[in-house]
Amino acid sequence: MQSAERQTVYRWGFVWGGAFIAFVGAVLLAVAVSRADAWVEVSSFLGLSFIGWGSLLQSLNAASLLSAQAAVKEALPPLMGTQFLVAGMLAWLGGWGLLAAGIRRAPAAAEGPSSAAGATLYPRLAGYRDFYWSTLGAYGGGVLLAELVLILLQTWLSSGGQLAETGGDAAGGPGFQLAPPWAFAIALLVACGVAFVSGAIGSARARRLSMPEATIGVFYLGLPVPILLTLMERVPALQLSLGYRLREVTYVAGLIGRPELSYWLVFVLLVLMLVLGINSGFIAAGSGRVDLRLGFELFVARRHVAVFRPSLLLGTLAVLMFGIIPPLLVYGIVRAVEAAVERTRIRALGLADPLQAAAALNRLKLREQSPTMMMTALSVGGVGVGVMALIIVLSVMSGFELDLQKKILGTHSHAVVSKYAGDLTEYPKLMEQVAQVPGVIGQSPFITNQVMIVSDGNVDGVVIKGIDPATVGSVTDLPQYMLPGGSLENLTSPEKILPRRLQGGGSPDSPLLDDRPAGGTPEPEEEEDPIIGRPKKSAQEAVLPGIILGRELAASLRAVVGDRVNIVSPLGTEMGPTGPIPKNRVFRVAGIFYSGMYEYDAKFVYILLEEAQRFFEVKGANGIDLKVADIDNARRLAADVVRKLGGYPYRARDWSETNRNLFSALRLEKLVMGIILSIIIIVAAGLIVATVIMLVLEKRKEISVLKALGVSDGGIVKIFLSEGLQIGVAGGLLGLLSGLAWCLFIEKVGIKLDPEVYYIPALPVRIEPVQTLLSVVIAVLVTYLASIYPALKASSVEPVEGLKAE
Repeated sequence: MQSAERQTVYRWGFVWGGAFIAFVGAVLLAVAVSRADAWVEVSSFLGLSFIGWGSLLQSLNAASLLSAQAAVKEALPPLMGTQFLVAGMLAWLGGWGLLAAGIRRAPAAAEGPSSAAGATLYPRLAGYRDFYWSTLGAYGGGVLLAELVLILLQTWLSSGGQLAETGGDAAGGPGFQLAPPWAFAIALLVACGVAFVSGAIGSARARRLSMPEATIGVFYLGLPVPILLTLMERVPALQLSLGYRLREVTYVAGLIGRPELSYWLVFVLLVLMLVLGINSGFIAAGSGRVDLRLGFELFVARRHVAVFRPSLLLGTLAVLMFGIIPPLLVYGIVRAVEAAVERTRIRALGLADPLQAAAALNRLKLREQSPTMMMTALSVGGVGVGVMALIIVLSVMSGFELDLQKKILGTHSHAVVSKYAGDLTEYPKLMEQVAQVPGVIGQSPFITNQVMIVSDGNVDGVVIKGIDPATVGSVTDLPQYMLPGGSLENLTSPEKILPRRLQGGGSPDSPLLDDRPAGGTPEPEEEEDPIIGRPKKSAQEAVLPGIILGRELAASLRAVVGDRVNIVSPLGTEMGPTGPIPKNRVFRVAGIFYSGMYEYDAKFVYILLEEAQRFFEVKGANGIDLKVADIDNARRLAADVVRKLGGYPYRARDWSETNRNLFSALRLEKLVMGIILSIIIIVAAGLIVATVIMLVLEKRKEISVLKALGVSDGGIVKIFLSEGLQIGVAGGLLGLLSGLAWCLFIEKVGIKLDPEVYYIPALPVRIEPVQTLLSVVIAVLVTYLASIYPALKASSVEPVEGLKAE
């Protein structure tokens, strides 16, 4: 008869010797690979051997490739190449052989049959199977299918039902084509559903959680896709073969700046949904039949843990709203008063009936000394604090992102049409074609270049942009940014711009415009020629083209409206007696704008489009600024514009591509802050684990009675999962209320900031429904996952173990 307990004997001499020899073999293989300079080729094969089937075949392929590359190396001596490889392989295999020989099972003890020989086996053990191939297929195939569904569905929705290279028809694309973020959201929901259903089917088939099957399925069938996508970002060959097919996937993944991080976060989410499906399938069908009823379990859990007590909820909400100290002081005072009143009542009762007074005193002590109630309150408060902090921080960061986006899109267009090389000499005709694209609501031509600007006070390098004042307001907010005293109309009518000395009292230190004196327009003064000392043309006759400066640039140049500035460009220089002469021209300040972005207010200047054409000798325009109806769909509309124009040599870039690094950094920062703040919820989940374990220890007798009455393991799991979920739901709702209240307080009352430093007067807040709801969902999911282990421990309690001491 074999022993019921597995006994393993370790021969440590073989184990340590085999480990040392295997290590020597690994070192020899590494030396051989290094000398053959074949790390790139070998690592790909060895990497696949860890995550897929055929480890031995992959190792042999790597060895053959190494031998082939070593043979090509003429300068490599045979001893330093092939022999290192052969010795390393033999040492590696021999070391593992010694390790296997050092681990043996002990021989079975020669014992006779026990008195229970031939009896019926315990039903749970009789129906046990150590491995289910169908469950492995459901788990692994479910994860792989979810990944493929995500990739294919997102590509299909983003490209308008086209999975080919064209991405849509040439006539402008289908009508149901979605913006990439929305397509990703829909595809992710479908993929999560596939992973959840696959996990539920697999666990229902096995009637247990089947963690070995889940581990093997995820590692062997789930990991290859994210690893392949990660390698695609680093291996040029994969980028050439797969990049154009997965361009929609890589675009959405790159929105946070690190596509690899996006791939692995999505993979973790799909695995999480698989785990939730596994647990749900076990709960629903773990007893051998599908049981979706929750009424009895919810009733027991609600009466047991008592999370939704008004005193607990109101006290926790007060702590979240007003801090810890004030509510605790009030709570301590109220409880002390209640205890004093109750003890006075018990004392009075004891004078009449001592037995009833003793029972009342015992109930008072039990109510005051309940550790489970205290742990429950701490768990609810911890989850609430995590959700509240997550909502507040993400809302504030969303406010900063929205404010920055408004300022960027107020100064720049939603999309830009240009050529890969050359200027748009035919831009009027192109604008007529672009106007026919649905979704384009504004367009304006422009010429941009880098120049130097010189005034009497300073010199600076700026970006000059030639604009059309009649159409620039349809794509940007530049007309609304103009400060009082200046106007874009001065660009088309430069004769309206008067020199500062004719405006009455302008200060060079002030970048703001000076209004004309109340007495009317002063008499024109005459300028004196500096050489002959005689009057020349009056100031009003010296008409110079106008230029619009940013407020910070005007302050740096010490210039106001009416001052003259000189634009110097190194392009288009002419040869003079002493060498090349930079092109320059004098302009008069026609207005000053203020966008709120220091980089724009200090580096951008605007002139008339015709003046830019003459100054830079450009025929036409450098590009066309576009404004679209839906900024989140600007990428697709830009592609529609290119298709309308016939494709190459025209190109279009949307605002997210132009400012990709900036917004990617903001999204990555928001993601990292969300992950960091979620640690608060994870800490609260630890309290939930401790709370539910304490409940299990306290209620072992009750659990045994329930199981003796016929409640299945799944029913016990439902009870304790319901208790953990109640804690998560209560904490999530309290955190949601307190977080929204604090966000509204910040938005309405405001937290003042220094505008000279932050360029915003108060802390911005933007409450996004999706991310706010996501914060609560994260809290509920974390508490659900934290309750699984204690619930499974409760379901493993045997009736005889819980009742044998009674």
